[in-house]
Amino acid sequence: MRGQFGVGDVWTWTTLCADTKLVPSWYIGPRDAESAHHIMQDVASRLTNRVQLTTDGFHCYLNAVDAAFPHGIDYAMLVKMYGTDPQNETRYSPSICWSAESKIMRGNPDREHINTSYVERQNLSMRMGIRRFTRLTNAFSKKLENHIHALSIYFMHYNFVRIHQSIRVTPAMEAGVTDRLWSLEDMARIVDEWEASHKELAA
Repeated sequence: MRGQFGVGDVWTWTTLCADTKLVPSWYIGPRDAESAHHIMQDVASRLTNRVQLTTDGFHCYLNAVDAAFPHGIDYAMLVKMYGTDPQNETRYSPSICWSAESKIMRGNPDREHINTSYVERQNLSMRMGIRRFTRLTNAFSKKLENHIHALSIYFMHYNFVRIHQSIRVTPAMEAGVTDRLWSLEDMARIVDEWEASHKELAA
């Protein structure tokens, strides 16, 4: 089964609006050019205005951003170098960021806003909020399908139901996607409506 998608490791690709804290797009896939193209195309399809974009130093983003934003974008890479402290190296020690270099790739991004800290903090929240991401345990997902379901629930709850501490509303409200606070009942209702509509199409 080696080499089959869903066997071994998969990556959770996430995007975040630094102003509204909304996660407009996320994707489960390998760490390759196809996944980079997929998430960039999805992000671009959800935007109405020109934005400033910052990614990490993964080289596949270059072609993916060009393809997704043919009319231009203010795009920068933030390349961080990680290592371990030889004086305090243990098996479970986290990597240390030794340096960070910003590189202007396209357009004219504001250097003061070249940042990946917001999305990195969101990734930490995701790891803390989903038991399946707990390392060194047997809580990891055994089936890719169930892993995707868990992430779907998490991001729906994060965007529409959970009030963000820094903006005092949900990210979806801050972004103008909705004008009200959603509930868990609203989430369940959407699932029921989606299943009913697909049964009608199948019939």
